[in-house]
Amino acid sequence: MILPFDQAGKPMSYFAGKVAVVTGAGSGIGRALAQALNAAGCLLEISDINAESLEETRSLLGNPDVPCESRQLDVSDRGAIEQWAADIDARYSRVDIVINNAGVALTGSAEDNSYEDIEWLMNINFWGVVYGCKSFLPLLRKSNGAHLVNISSLFGIIAVPTQSAYHAAKFAVRGYTESLRQELADSNIHVCCVHPGGIKTNIARSGRIEADDEEKAEFHARFDEMAKTTPESAAAQILSAMERKHPRLLIGRDAKWVTLISRLFPTSYPRILKWLGPADMLEAPERSPANRQ
Repeated sequence: MILPFDQAGKPMSYFAGKVAVVTGAGSGIGRALAQALNAAGCLLEISDINAESLEETRSLLGNPDVPCESRQLDVSDRGAIEQWAADIDARYSRVDIVINNAGVALTGSAEDNSYEDIEWLMNINFWGVVYGCKSFLPLLRKSNGAHLVNISSLFGIIAVPTQSAYHAAKFAVRGYTESLRQELADSNIHVCCVHPGGIKTNIARSGRIEADDEEKAEFHARFDEMAKTTPESAAAQILSAMERKHPRLLIGRDAKWVTLISRLFPTSYPRILKWLGPADMLEAPERSPANRQ
């Protein structure tokens, strides 16, 4: 049992002593979440497909007295996630927090995107979330008060050109999470769907894009201009949403006002957003037919 005050009489963090699972912890929001949870006294189980980046995250944790276990993991590998959950169960016999954060990007027209690239993205961005939920739900049920957080996107609410596969996955995460939240409404598990707007991460640079080097550089520059929220700010908002048990979290002013516009103008918002600018900034540069593969 976690006491509200430590031995020195200081108030303890809401997260102190809890066991948290975070995927995609090698960079961006995942790394910031690991750092914030570690600072709050949370026992960590973190994963990423990039072992070097994951080790760098471990080196950046500021509270070395709090246990942290890391595992190189591909979230699209169902067996690997199930084994990870089994190992954590053997170690702690419960999990209090699961944050399905791992994700990748794919930019290109629906016509040009290959089946292989679309399957690659869906296996990570959607099936990785499903595997994370189903593998860890039995452990979350063992907690006195659990949190399941799935990271969707502003692009799980609105759509823009050249992001069809990414939209498909993030809309799916949103629907899956909202249904799951209703199914678990009377349980010990709080469910939250997170919709970040533009976040200063490497997802655009590490994703796949149908463009030449010059066009990629232009797209990355426009993404950097649009991304206003830091991963640290996003992580702090996610932790606050868990503590307050919010069912949905919009991160960034862009996510909030774009969502409002899409609700007010459900069919005409693409024209409005293009006129205002932000959606157009996220489009990949136009490619001539000669450059298409």
